[in-house]
Amino acid sequence: MDFEPYRGELVAYCYRMLGSFHEAEDLVQETMLRAWKARDRYDHTRASVRTWLYRIATNACLTALEGRARRPLPSGLGAPSEDPGAPLTPAFDIPWLQPFPDARFDTEIRADMRLALVTAMQVVPPRQRAVLVLREVLEFSAAEVAAQLGTTVTAVNSALQRARAALADVGDVGEFAEPDDPEVRAVIERYVRAFEAADVPALVRLLTDEAVLEMPPVPLWYRGSRDYGLFIHRVFEMRGTGWGMTYLTANGQPALAAYAPEPAGGHRLHTLQVFTVTGGRVAHNVVFADPRVFEAFDLPKQISFDEFRQAR
Repeated sequence: MDFEPYRGELVAYCYRMLGSFHEAEDLVQETMLRAWKARDRYDHTRASVRTWLYRIATNACLTALEGRARRPLPSGLGAPSEDPGAPLTPAFDIPWLQPFPDARFDTEIRADMRLALVTAMQVVPPRQRAVLVLREVLEFSAAEVAAQLGTTVTAVNSALQRARAALADVGDVGEFAEPDDPEVRAVIERYVRAFEAADVPALVRLLTDEAVLEMPPVPLWYRGSRDYGLFIHRVFEMRGTGWGMTYLTANGQPALAAYAPEPAGGHRLHTLQVFTVTGGRVAHNVVFADPRVFEAFDLPKQISFDEFRQAR
């Protein structure tokens, strides 16, 4: 039995359930090991290999989520800060939501992975979350999901209705353009030029009026183009100008790796920034500064000026 063809989609599934890319990889490895040990008991007349693997993965996810707090972003923990000069104190005790490294997986498995949706799903009870993903994203039948969860079709349909109601305020993820959409790409390119030039007024002009900026593991977040701009001005005051940025995608959204200038030359990796672009403007930027996130995206820690230009 060859389980490897299913690894990528299982990682994406476990990520939606857990909100952590690293934990998703670990649970898929556990799923593969369990399946291998139980391969002699697999009955092809009762379920396909894919369905069987999802049942094992679902059980592993539900076990992992027992008694565990949800993975939030800062905006899910309270009101926005009104002080762009507030201390930037990381909260490492909070299990922050992580982004998903698109480049490591086929594009087909990245549907419905927007950060806003994955974040909202963390509030939904785990079994309802599993039903929602299995039914609406992966398109398993209600009967298949009932078998995977050891419950009834009626219970599955009821759980799906409750999960949909819980996510009603998230909106339609289809309203967001893909990162390779020409308009989106143009907005991000203008953002990069403004950021690299330390041109805060130009940066602010690219934002929606209610643009959100958040920076896990720092639990602060800001709403509004004014405070967004004031905070970026503070960043340049603290870390200097002459930054460099490289393009990538995360969660099916445009993203940038931001490299701060080093006093001795070159640039050092500072943050991974994931953008939501709507109506030709930046509506949301989640700025990740966790080294484990950098590892998941295989980002170099340092880059010279020449290398940086070649990457661009």
